[in-house]
Amino acid sequence: MRHYEIVLIVHPDQSEQVPAMMERYTAQITAAEGKVHRFEDWGRRQMAYPIQKLAKAHYLCWNIECSQASLDDLEHNFRFNDAILRHLTVKMNKAETTPSIMLKAVEKSAEREERKPAEVAVETAPAVAAE
Repeated sequence: MRHYEIVLIVHPDQSEQVPAMMERYTAQITAAEGKVHRFEDWGRRQMAYPIQKLAKAHYLCWNIECSQASLDDLEHNFRFNDAILRHLTVKMNKAETTPSIMLKAVEKSAEREERKPAEVAVETAPAVAAE
């Protein structure tokens, strides 16, 4: 069995169905005696160029170990799923289990967003004109 990294770009309107979709694909891999080493949900991000007149999409990344036949079935299902705008499969030398650079960037921006409302919450009292 070989190691692969799969990146999916999912239609932004289908973001709610992402967990069910990934559970279905994970079950398909494990049924074929494959393994999922890492799954990352990068969330909704700006795309580099519009696809189907969309500027944003939901990004997902997997690192899996499976046979070529099981990968072919998985890619076949990706092609016929209307929610998946694009997919990319890259053969890896070994299993990647550490967080990717993209996930670290997503977590860092989430931390910044959490801190930002606390800083904005400080209100200034309106100036009262002295007579």
